[in-house]
Amino acid sequence: MKIVNQLLHTKGTEVWCVAPDDTVLTALQRMADKNIGAVLVTDNDALVGIMSERDYARKIVLQQRASHDTLVRDIMTANVVCVRPQQTLQKCLALMTEKRIRHLPVLDDANQLVGLISIGDVVKEIIKEQQILINHLEDYITGVAR
Repeated sequence: MKIVNQLLHTKGTEVWCVAPDDTVLTALQRMADKNIGAVLVTDNDALVGIMSERDYARKIVLQQRASHDTLVRDIMTANVVCVRPQQTLQKCLALMTEKRIRHLPVLDDANQLVGLISIGDVVKEIIKEQQILINHLEDYITGVAR
């Protein structure tokens, strides 16, 4: 059973952030440039929120606000659900499903940001793990070694 730290070792720990006082347009541009669906919001290296495409759609588009003069702090999700590097990927998937979220920041024991995982990252790794198990079971049943 893989843990978050193993996923981060493979995926990398690069995280894209914006400041609470950046405009929503700045955050959207960063998301577009990096081809990502969310950015973390940090203030003096402390995690204070997350802004996702969902936040933009619901709090800018649907409310007919302007992204060039609205600040990230005004639409970000402040109560960020986070995980630790030792968390299993299965528990991360269950948490994401329960909370209906697509991104989990990873904080170490000192509450320092060490990475970010998406539901796509987690699902891909779980599928990979399951395929390995299936291959082993097929080998066992057929008596064939790969």
